[in-house]
Amino acid sequence: MLSVNELEDRLIDLAFAEDIGDGDHTTLCCIPADAMGKSRLLIKEDGILAGIEVAKKVFARFDKDLQVEVYINDGAFVHAGDVAMLVSGRIQSLLQTERLMLNIMQRMSGIATMTNKYVKLLEGTNAKVLDTRKTTPGMRMLEKQAVKIGGGVNHRIGLFDMILLKDNHVDFAGGIANAIDRCHKYQKENNLDLKIEIEVRNFDELQQVLEKGGVNRIMLDNFSVEDTRKAVEIINHRFEVESSGGITIDTIRSYAECGVDFISVGALTHSVKCLDMSFKAC
Repeated sequence: MLSVNELEDRLIDLAFAEDIGDGDHTTLCCIPADAMGKSRLLIKEDGILAGIEVAKKVFARFDKDLQVEVYINDGAFVHAGDVAMLVSGRIQSLLQTERLMLNIMQRMSGIATMTNKYVKLLEGTNAKVLDTRKTTPGMRMLEKQAVKIGGGVNHRIGLFDMILLKDNHVDFAGGIANAIDRCHKYQKENNLDLKIEIEVRNFDELQQVLEKGGVNRIMLDNFSVEDTRKAVEIINHRFEVESSGGITIDTIRSYAECGVDFISVGALTHSVKCLDMSFKAC
């Protein structure tokens, strides 16, 4: 399995290939190869900054001679008008790295900003905000980094680091008991020790899980606030509890106050607005 750094390197290489192709002919035709300059990252909207460390990697991967001065680090709250960093070096390199750096930083900062809004709504409760696998293909590691920068918690990274028995798994396996039994058999045969979570759609399925056991966490899928409160009382701390499905910024506090441990929010990564910023010559 590739490391986080290897995944980031592949993403950056692919993004440059996609954007530059056989050459940035606009830049090459009007900027001398030896021309030197500086550009600053200008923040144009209030929010949480994320992606500075990845941006540094983008610059270094394209041109190791680019010099980066960071003024504001990941996780800081920024305001319109702030300058987050200054980059100096070959102007051709500044122009060719601009869009990739901005695409990454704007999206990561938008995710961190959105996550932080949800996190603040849960203050005073025990619930934690989780992300999901509803991420941009190829950018999952960056988007999940942004969730953490915003104060959220990563759920599983992919299909490999946790077992999550969802409705389709249960239905195809022939029921909850079969799905859990097959899960344990598979782990034993393959010398695995992964945490197990199972999704339930109603109180009947919840009761089946409670009777069967053998899991670490129960996901309450599309339960109302009232039913969530009732389910938490029934579970009574025997398992971790996660709420999921259609939970919005307007309803998340109500779910948290039911006593759940986690609330997963797909909107953190699939419906986020990028934070506005620009990379300007100075």
